[in-house]
Amino acid sequence: MLRIVRAILGALILFFNWVFTPKGVKRDAQTQSEIDTQTAKLSLYQYAACPFCVKVRRSMKRNSLNIETHDAKRSETSRDELVNGGGTLKVPCLRIEDDQGEVSWMYESSDIINYLESRFTTPQQA
Repeated sequence: MLRIVRAILGALILFFNWVFTPKGVKRDAQTQSEIDTQTAKLSLYQYAACPFCVKVRRSMKRNSLNIETHDAKRSETSRDELVNGGGTLKVPCLRIEDDQGEVSWMYESSDIINYLESRFTTPQQA
Protein backbone atom coordinates (compact mmCIF):
# COMPACT_ATOMS: atom_id res chain seq x y z
CA MET A 1 0.00 0.00 0.00
CA LEU A 2 2.80 2.41 0.91
CA ARG A 3 4.52 1.70 -2.42
CA ILE A 4 1.35 2.65 -4.27
CA VAL A 5 1.04 5.91 -2.34
CA ARG A 6 4.70 6.73 -3.02
CA ALA A 7 4.30 5.94 -6.71
CA ILE A 8 1.24 8.19 -6.98
CA LEU A 9 2.90 11.03 -5.06
CA GLY A 10 6.06 10.68 -7.12
CA ALA A 11 4.06 10.86 -10.35
CA LEU A 12 2.22 13.95 -9.08
CA ILE A 13 5.46 15.66 -8.09
CA LEU A 14 6.95 15.02 -11.54
CA PHE A 15 3.78 16.12 -13.30
CA PHE A 16 3.49 19.41 -11.43
CA ASN A 17 7.20 20.05 -11.85
CA TRP A 18 6.76 19.59 -15.61
CA VAL A 19 3.67 21.83 -15.75
CA PHE A 20 5.22 24.62 -13.70
CA THR A 21 8.82 24.44 -14.93
CA PRO A 22 10.51 27.80 -14.27
CA LYS A 23 12.08 29.85 -17.03
CA GLY A 24 15.84 30.12 -16.97
CA VAL A 25 17.66 33.42 -16.70
CA LYS A 26 19.03 34.78 -19.99
CA ARG A 27 22.71 35.73 -20.07
CA ASP A 28 24.99 36.85 -22.85
CA ALA A 29 26.76 33.94 -24.57
CA GLN A 30 30.19 34.65 -23.05
CA THR A 31 28.89 34.84 -19.47
CA GLN A 32 26.83 31.66 -19.92
CA SER A 33 29.86 29.89 -21.40
CA GLU A 34 32.00 30.90 -18.40
CA ILE A 35 29.31 29.61 -16.02
CA ASP A 36 28.98 26.38 -18.01
CA THR A 37 32.73 25.85 -17.65
CA GLN A 38 32.45 26.25 -13.88
CA THR A 39 29.36 24.04 -13.55
CA ALA A 40 31.12 21.27 -15.49
CA LYS A 41 32.89 20.49 -12.20
CA LEU A 42 29.57 20.05 -10.34
CA SER A 43 27.27 17.02 -10.24
CA LEU A 44 23.94 16.58 -8.50
CA TYR A 45 23.12 13.14 -7.12
CA GLN A 46 19.37 12.88 -6.79
CA TYR A 47 16.16 10.89 -7.16
CA ALA A 48 13.78 12.01 -9.91
CA ALA A 49 10.65 12.26 -7.73
CA CYS A 50 12.25 13.42 -4.47
CA PRO A 51 10.63 16.77 -3.57
CA PHE A 52 13.90 18.16 -2.19
CA CYS A 53 15.73 17.14 -5.36
CA VAL A 54 13.01 18.76 -7.46
CA LYS A 55 13.52 21.94 -5.42
CA VAL A 56 17.25 21.95 -6.27
CA ARG A 57 16.67 21.14 -9.95
CA ARG A 58 14.12 23.98 -10.20
CA SER A 59 16.69 26.39 -8.76
CA MET A 60 19.25 25.12 -11.27
CA LYS A 61 16.74 25.70 -14.09
CA ARG A 62 15.80 29.19 -12.82
CA ASN A 63 19.48 30.14 -12.74
CA SER A 64 20.31 28.45 -16.09
CA LEU A 65 22.92 26.20 -14.48
CA ASN A 66 23.90 23.23 -16.61
CA ILE A 67 24.83 20.77 -13.89
CA GLU A 68 25.03 17.07 -14.63
CA THR A 69 22.54 14.98 -12.65
CA HIS A 70 22.93 11.38 -11.53
CA ASP A 71 19.93 9.29 -10.50
CA ALA A 72 21.17 7.45 -7.42
CA LYS A 73 17.95 5.45 -7.24
CA ARG A 74 18.01 3.96 -10.74
CA SER A 75 21.76 3.76 -11.35
CA GLU A 76 23.87 1.45 -9.23
CA THR A 77 27.02 3.22 -10.44
CA SER A 78 25.71 6.61 -9.32
CA ARG A 79 24.56 5.17 -6.00
CA ASP A 80 28.03 3.69 -5.41
CA GLU A 81 29.73 6.98 -6.35
CA LEU A 82 27.52 8.84 -3.88
CA VAL A 83 28.11 6.42 -1.02
CA ASN A 84 31.87 6.12 -1.65
CA GLY A 85 32.40 9.86 -2.19
CA GLY A 86 29.84 11.50 0.04
CA GLY A 87 29.76 8.85 2.71
CA THR A 88 26.02 8.19 2.79
CA LEU A 89 23.10 7.39 0.50
CA LYS A 90 21.22 10.64 0.98
CA VAL A 91 19.88 12.96 -1.71
CA PRO A 92 20.10 15.61 -2.93
CA CYS A 93 23.88 15.80 -2.81
CA LEU A 94 26.08 18.16 -4.79
CA ARG A 95 29.55 16.95 -5.75
CA ILE A 96 31.87 19.96 -5.97
CA GLU A 97 35.31 19.74 -7.53
CA ASP A 98 37.50 22.81 -7.05
CA ASP A 99 40.23 24.09 -9.38
CA GLN A 100 42.87 22.02 -7.56
CA GLY A 101 40.88 18.82 -8.08
CA GLU A 102 39.75 18.56 -4.46
CA VAL A 103 36.24 17.12 -4.14
CA SER A 104 33.66 17.95 -1.48
CA TRP A 105 30.09 16.77 -1.10
CA MET A 106 27.22 18.99 0.01
CA TYR A 107 23.93 17.62 1.33
CA GLU A 108 20.67 19.44 2.17
CA SER A 109 18.64 21.12 -0.54
CA SER A 110 18.65 24.57 1.10
CA ASP A 111 22.43 24.52 1.52
CA ILE A 112 22.89 23.46 -2.11
CA ILE A 113 20.55 26.17 -3.40
CA ASN A 114 22.21 28.85 -1.24
CA TYR A 115 25.64 27.74 -2.49
CA LEU A 116 24.60 27.79 -6.16
CA GLU A 117 22.79 31.11 -5.92
CA SER A 118 25.62 32.82 -4.04
CA ARG A 119 28.17 31.50 -6.54
CA PHE A 120 26.30 31.99 -9.82
CA THR A 121 23.70 34.73 -9.38
CA THR A 122 24.78 37.91 -11.08
CA PRO A 123 23.87 41.33 -9.60
CA GLN A 124 21.32 42.05 -12.33
CA GLN A 125 19.54 38.77 -11.44
CA ALA A 126 19.22 39.50 -7.74
